[in-house]
Amino acid sequence: MKACFMGLGYIGLPTAIIAAKHGVEVIGVDINPKVVELTNQGHLHIIEPGMEEMLQEVVKNGALRASTTPEVADAYFMVVPTPFKGNHEPDISYVEAATRAVLPLLKEGDLYVIESTSPVGTTDKMKDLIFSERPELTDKIYIAYCPERVLPGNVIYELVHNDRVIGGMNEASTDKAIEFYRQFVQGTLHRTNCKTAEMCKLTENSSRDVQIAFANELSLICDKAGINVWELINLANKHPRVNILQPGCGVGGHCIAVDPYFITADFPMESKLIGQAREINNYKSFWCAEKVQNEMLKFELKHGYKPCVAMMGLAFKPNIDDLRESPAKYIVTKVMQSCNNANILVVEPNVESHNVFKLTNYKEAYEKADIIVMLVAHDPFKTLPYREDKVILDFCGIYKK
Repeated sequence: MKACFMGLGYIGLPTAIIAAKHGVEVIGVDINPKVVELTNQGHLHIIEPGMEEMLQEVVKNGALRASTTPEVADAYFMVVPTPFKGNHEPDISYVEAATRAVLPLLKEGDLYVIESTSPVGTTDKMKDLIFSERPELTDKIYIAYCPERVLPGNVIYELVHNDRVIGGMNEASTDKAIEFYRQFVQGTLHRTNCKTAEMCKLTENSSRDVQIAFANELSLICDKAGINVWELINLANKHPRVNILQPGCGVGGHCIAVDPYFITADFPMESKLIGQAREINNYKSFWCAEKVQNEMLKFELKHGYKPCVAMMGLAFKPNIDDLRESPAKYIVTKVMQSCNNANILVVEPNVESHNVFKLTNYKEAYEKADIIVMLVAHDPFKTLPYREDKVILDFCGIYKK
């Protein structure tokens, strides 16, 4: 079997590699020539432990090739971004563009799958597009929506061992999609329809967003009340039926910080809790930036000179290089924009360079800075000792003080 993966990003590339590792001939497609070049050289353009060795293996044995254009295959997977337009309205134009790119190649018996996070009804829209442009294929190809459930940093394990939801446009399409994923997925493959599968992905991440919003709101309350939020949550979680998550400086990434809007955009009157959770988590980032600015002002008034500030972390979660929708990046940007001539050291150990921020080594920044702002709980930061002679704003629970 030959599979064509449209999009070699944080999900498309690992899935293509895993499929190739399990005997599927894979052509990976990306519009970025640099990504294609690196992939064909056996180099990852993302950080994912253990994945580069696997990529080198499947490239060397010819199981995976990358290209800027799709090729005829037996199965086609849309794994492209779904950004926003307007006021947090989902934009499925990338999915449509990827679909149009493979339209001329589709033939009877092929499998077409959307993995991209999509608003409810997207698979039906792409089905209508395919059949309107290629009416001879009506009811002669298999169409399904099959979202991933993976955690960056643990993708190799989770792509294989996690359960998956398989939503076909009909029973035959579900069967066909299950046949493909069963080649490498050891978790349970749960059958459903397209719309339910689409809503399931959005529901999973919206649920997490709401739970994180509770923790973040609690952190705001505790700050005002003079209570250690980390100690409070630890004690509350001793209750046998309570499991409060850890607060942070907001919510980022291209799933939890994005998917809820796909529900609120289509169902604004019915999604009050989901919408409010998004507002709380967005506000937490603004609140953190204000907190940093206030500490800088207090320091200057007390000491008579502007402080050196270390902003520790840019990624949206620990130990990865992904900065998409990152609250840490928002906070750093807001602080830098509001403080003229401030001495701010930006740290992100998982990124070699950045086109906006000049990056500083984490140990150097920690030594030089008067104010330490812990934004992301990267493992290297946890090796830094707590210093009483520095002002430390710990938004991610490194020290839990």
